[in-house]
Amino acid sequence: QVQLVESGGGLVQAGGSLRLSCVVSGRTFSSMNTLGWFRQAPGKEREFVARHNWSGGSIYYAEFVKGRFTISRDNAKNTVYLQMNSLKPEDTAVYYCTAGGLTYEYWGQGTQVTVSS
Repeated sequence: QVQLVESGGGLVQAGGSLRLSCVVSGRTFSSMNTLGWFRQAPGKEREFVARHNWSGGSIYYAEFVKGRFTISRDNAKNTVYLQMNSLKPEDTAVYYCTAGGLTYEYWGQGTQVTVSS
């Protein structure tokens, strides 16, 4: 059974930083070609944040996080990270990790990020 477990969320002041981690188990991590992060704010739909494609090394970001967030993966630790800098109150949301082969097959339970002004 594939499991994704996020951690690293919390309360931070505007301008601060957080690093989210997502440990993947139950499937060979290197087979997870697609790794990504989404977020969902209260009353809003879940939205794309970042994506890392292992084949070709392509990385994609939503416009609103470009230059502030960085996605990375560590195959030795079966972990995908989201480094978030220069956080804004509008970044407040539950952040979800997702993984899969060609698509987002598996999802974590989410970790809360709250940015105070």
